[in-house]
Amino acid sequence: MLRIVLPKGSLEKATLELFAAADLSVSRSSEVDYRASIDDPRVDDVRILRPQEIPLYVAGGMFDVGITGRDWVEERGSDVVSLGVLRYSKATANPVRVVLAVPVGSPVTSVSDLASSGTGLDGAVRVATEYPELTRRYLDEHGVPAEVSLSYGATEAKVPEIADCVVEITETGRALRAAGLKIVETLFVSHTELIANPAAAGDPVKRHAMEQLLTLLEGTLEARGKVLVKLNVVAERLQGVIDRLPAMRSPTVSELYGGGGFAVEAVVPKAEINVLIPALRDRGATDIIELPLSKIVH
Repeated sequence: MLRIVLPKGSLEKATLELFAAADLSVSRSSEVDYRASIDDPRVDDVRILRPQEIPLYVAGGMFDVGITGRDWVEERGSDVVSLGVLRYSKATANPVRVVLAVPVGSPVTSVSDLASSGTGLDGAVRVATEYPELTRRYLDEHGVPAEVSLSYGATEAKVPEIADCVVEITETGRALRAAGLKIVETLFVSHTELIANPAAAGDPVKRHAMEQLLTLLEGTLEARGKVLVKLNVVAERLQGVIDRLPAMRSPTVSELYGGGGFAVEAVVPKAEINVLIPALRDRGATDIIELPLSKIVH
């Protein structure tokens, strides 16, 4: 039914791990194979291609649905339908930022300063970037004359000999700082998205299948970083245990057979569990169990 295109490159590993955790494992003959499959009745064909190209292919109808960053949708100006944000990136759950960076020693502190600091023809600022269209639009809006050149990688290494500044993506800013650059502006914040061809999204059968896949992916992401805690507690100490639980919603409480106390369960952040379990025990909880979660679907 659905033809799906997934991102190759920096998002590839994280995307394949997400699909596997969502019980949509992607199979291919080798790590360099661009053709793949998913053993699911809703999926007919899977390709793994560069995220820069995915908006064009989805908009053009070669694929029904794809995963790419909002940055590439905006850069390409592609007519696609956003089915939802998927909160993961190459290394974190944070969105990437498209930023303007200059050498650490530069007097430039904002985009407006660029207008008087260019070393290109007629004082234009020289910019290297993988996002020439986004960059041109942004600098035009701020009245900055610029010579924007397309970079095919190692963009941060082109300052100052080849470019006065760069427009690049970052999750943490670490690579830019290591290259001796400082961020002066954020042009765009980009999440990973599930996008669809407008005609395919308008087909009720295909749209339903897309939304079912999105439910699995979002449920898997929601479960990351959370665990299920189950415990028993006597009646007189129940409220103290409930007060300590940082549950997603109200904890589930049920009376034990024979009236010997209560069973309590709640979904809690994994990051807090090392402090939470001893605290619950101090408040009278017993038989505490921590269980991993695969999906949380609201």
